[in-house]
Amino acid sequence: MVVGVAIVFGLPIDFGLGDKDMVLLVLSLLVSVVSLSARRTDFMLGAVHLVVFAAFLFLTLAP
Repeated sequence: MVVGVAIVFGLPIDFGLGDKDMVLLVLSLLVSVVSLSARRTDFMLGAVHLVVFAAFLFLTLAP
């Protein structure tokens, strides 16, 4: 609803995220798409999710 109104009136959409937070959001979405589109999940995909989460924690606690 909000996105539709913003598009119709030509207003910018602001997520309220910084640059590094936006990169982590896009990265986590891409990893999730790759993980869910695979036939089977394995150790490596789980490890990638954990590394992204660790990077998020590190950047949150020590900016």
